[in-house]
Amino acid sequence: MAEKKAGIIVILSSPSGAGKTTLVKKISNREKYRISISHTTRKPRANEKNGKDYFFVKGTEFKKLIKGKKFLEYAKVFNNYYGSLKSAVFSKLDNGENVIFDIDWQGTEQIKNKNSKYKIITIFILPPSKKELSKRLLKREQKDKKIANERMKQFKDDVLHWKYYDFAVINDDIEKCYKSIIKYINNKKNHKKSKKYNKKYIQQHVEKLTN
Repeated sequence: MAEKKAGIIVILSSPSGAGKTTLVKKISNREKYRISISHTTRKPRANEKNGKDYFFVKGTEFKKLIKGKKFLEYAKVFNNYYGSLKSAVFSKLDNGENVIFDIDWQGTEQIKNKNSKYKIITIFILPPSKKELSKRLLKREQKDKKIANERMKQFKDDVLHWKYYDFAVINDDIEKCYKSIIKYINNKKNHKKSKKYNKKYIQQHVEKLTN
């Protein structure tokens, strides 16, 4: 019997509020990708469910998992830990399922540096403007403007990491952005030559965002 072909890893990263979580869910629903559900020490938001959006755990439990080297990647973001369990991810990949990650640049670097046998495609999502990003964050963090402001302060550092990703796209329209990402992923999966995206345009956009 032929060995089952391993799935691929697709990583979506972005500054907080640029829309990566919405895009990850859309890709998962439409393309049958399995979402890697992270463990986190942060408290759930009103619409979040344990085991569906994240596994919400205490700091002591998270540190125990770090000590046991159970994570494929983990990072501390805004005073909370986030991490993806190796066992959960590898079992899906070995079963031929494609796994999509909603993680930041720190986690992406760790996965890339693992030199695993799995194919990895990395995509960075950019907001259309700083004003729009601020609006999205304030809407999401209605009860805590301090958190929204903290995330805006972190934005400048996060956004500069776009250049270390395979592909970068501006999320000015969710459907258009989704189609660009899927086209890129499918070309990479099928070893087709992708039309090179306009890095100069992205660089100019990033400069506008950070000035």
